Parts: sequence; C-alpha cells; structure tokens
Amino acid sequence: MKKKNINTFETELLRLQEISSLLDNDELDLESALKLYDEGVELSRSCIKTLKEAEIRITEIKKKLDKIKTEDEEFLE
Repeated sequence: MKKKNINTFETELLRLQEISSLLDNDELDLESALKLYDEGVELSRSCIKTLKEAEIRITEIKKKLDKIKTEDEEFLE
C-alpha cells in the first residue's frame, strides 16, 4: 500500500509537469487550456495533501526516535 501512494504521488507530479509544458504551448485553444488548468489544480491539491500526510508521519517517527534516545540515555545513567 505504501508503494502505491508513492507511485501515485510520482505519477501525479509527472502529470503536473506535463500539464505545465502543455500550457506553455501557444497552440492550445482556451477550452483545452482551462481543462488542463483545472486538472492541474486538482493534481496539485492531491500532491499537497500527500506531502502534508508525509510530513505528519515524519514528525511522528521523529518523536518515537527522540523517545527511544531519551530512554537509552536514562538506561545508561
């Protein structure tokens, strides 16, 4: 399951880059550009959510590590 989330994030990020390149193209009609922009906004929201969840997980892991270090220091005293 964890790999699926990472792959989804990476896939979404690659699609965002593709959309950015497409929007730089002057040959797009307005409607196509708006659809791509809308898709990009949704992908961006999803990526931001994934990054925030990762940040929370990292913070939780760091707290566990700090607790282990504290317990080890107390044990060694």
